[in-house]
Amino acid sequence: MSKSVINTDKAPAAIGTYSQAIRAGDTVYLSGQIPLDPGTMELVEGDFEAQTVRVFENLKAVVEAAGGSFADIVKLNIFLTDLAHFAKVNEVMGRYFAQPYPARAAIGVASLPRGAQVEMDGILVLG
Repeated sequence: MSKSVINTDKAPAAIGTYSQAIRAGDTVYLSGQIPLDPGTMELVEGDFEAQTVRVFENLKAVVEAAGGSFADIVKLNIFLTDLAHFAKVNEVMGRYFAQPYPARAAIGVASLPRGAQVEMDGILVLG
């Protein structure tokens, strides 16, 4: 099976030893995105909702660079530093996804890179 690197300047550049996404066959594995502005590589200003929107926009850019859309995401993992934000994640996610929704996990974590409050990764299947 061939694999290829997915990369776009419309999402933050990788800040470590990883790729934004890897395509293996028809499956694309999305690396975690935090709410970094791709132009400045700084955490976005604003509240939790602003951070969540930025994460979805970053994921969207990588998904589109892979030739897909959010409708192709089959699994989404959400990492939160405060599970009290779970309802807000659902609200914002509803702006980006329609039924059938992807399988999903929401996981509480002690901390995330750069002091982010939310990070997401996922898997999409193309074709």
